[in-house]
Amino acid sequence: MATKTKGSGAYLFSIVLVAVIGGLLFGYDTAVISGAEKGLQAFFMGATDFQYTNLLHGITSSSALLGCIIGSAVSGLMAGRFGRKRSLFIAGICFFLSAAGSYYPEFLFFEKGIPTAGLLVAFNLYRVLGGIGVGMASALCPMYIAEIAPADKRGMLVSWNQFAIIFGQLVVYFVNLVILGDHIAPKMESLAEGINQIINADALASDGNWSVTTGWRLMFVSECVPAALFSLLILLVPETPRYLAMTGRDDRALKVLSRINGEEKGREILADIKSTISEKKEKLMTYGFLVIFIGVMLSVFQQAVGINAVLYYAPRIFETMGMGNPMMQTVLMGIVNISFTLVAVFTVEKLGRKPLLIVGSLGMALGAVGVALADALPSLPGAFGAVSVMVYSASFMFSWGPICWVLISEIFPNTIRGAATAIAVAFQWIFNFIVSSTFVPLYAWSPSFTYGLYSAICIIAAVFVWKLVPETKGKTLEDMTKLWKKRK
Repeated sequence: MATKTKGSGAYLFSIVLVAVIGGLLFGYDTAVISGAEKGLQAFFMGATDFQYTNLLHGITSSSALLGCIIGSAVSGLMAGRFGRKRSLFIAGICFFLSAAGSYYPEFLFFEKGIPTAGLLVAFNLYRVLGGIGVGMASALCPMYIAEIAPADKRGMLVSWNQFAIIFGQLVVYFVNLVILGDHIAPKMESLAEGINQIINADALASDGNWSVTTGWRLMFVSECVPAALFSLLILLVPETPRYLAMTGRDDRALKVLSRINGEEKGREILADIKSTISEKKEKLMTYGFLVIFIGVMLSVFQQAVGINAVLYYAPRIFETMGMGNPMMQTVLMGIVNISFTLVAVFTVEKLGRKPLLIVGSLGMALGAVGVALADALPSLPGAFGAVSVMVYSASFMFSWGPICWVLISEIFPNTIRGAATAIAVAFQWIFNFIVSSTFVPLYAWSPSFTYGLYSAICIIAAVFVWKLVPETKGKTLEDMTKLWKKRK
């Protein structure tokens, strides 16, 4: 319980715990496609009114990312107009409706189980809606935690949001594994030979096509549970003190601050907030082009290194390598991912941002080369390719995964942070979509070329960080303002 001199740690913990469920939904929604995409592809390749190509499948598997671009673009406007709490509630509703609609896209307008071009459009619209929730959560959850947390705990608490994202991915990998059970996923050879015959009475009765008719639907609808929980719990947490102060509700802001920090400290923080909410705004290019370029390129490289091609299509990749149960291998990869994310959380303040990014880039390059070799040299054991995929993924998880978000939150001067961050995050989702939607046709053409390309980009990313990105470890936000004035 809070006192006049000391705040309530339990109260702070409960608030942050609710907020990071938004991060978990971020990870859940972006990774649920990994288990569902193959059955989904088989389903739509059964359409008779259009041809479901690899390119269409790549776009369908990545359509949620279009919503992410929209959600991230409007998140700042919504946070300012409706508040952080209400905006997060809206994001939760988007998650829930998307999950339900992706499970039953035929709702009202189409016959269930009959794939058509119209049904494909409806399915993608539901996925875009979920992407809007993801885009909003990607910006609003860290913002909410940062504005609610005490200064001496802010960095650690915001970092846990990234952990929640990876944990959400692990949860959905496990859920997909449980849903699939002993059912056999459709074989890609039969698809290539004419999957348009798969949707018939005999095929539907076969166990091998359960994932075509039912499995992918259950994977999507499973997200309704955490989405509903988040939407309900977010109503119980307070609005952030900064937003309350910005909208003239100082008494409520002080009440929240006092419960978290103690009354005396709460009054001090409120005074600081009041002194900064009227702070002069500067133009985006006040500190020169370089700071914006670096922020944008951090986001671009985080996606261009190809990580989401692994996260979204992991079961397909493991099956191609001849591994036993591809979903089991995906769960194992999720455990590796979450373990290496913790490495970043507990070392970023000791080792610094740049060393982690550079080492991670080189580790990803090595892993990507290993995957390329596994395809080019079939004589290599399947375990070689699987281990290479995990090295690739683990290297991202202790570097570009969490550290990119940390740098984007630190690197911009105070007066341009809002606009500059919005631009950087928008570029992140744009390149996420480009990489994810092009992976299927590229991988179908040449896995070796695809991962060779990602390896080259990883090397370029390492050189970029080494040459241009400043180290922000131990620097205040005011120090960054001085740094960019000198480098202007």
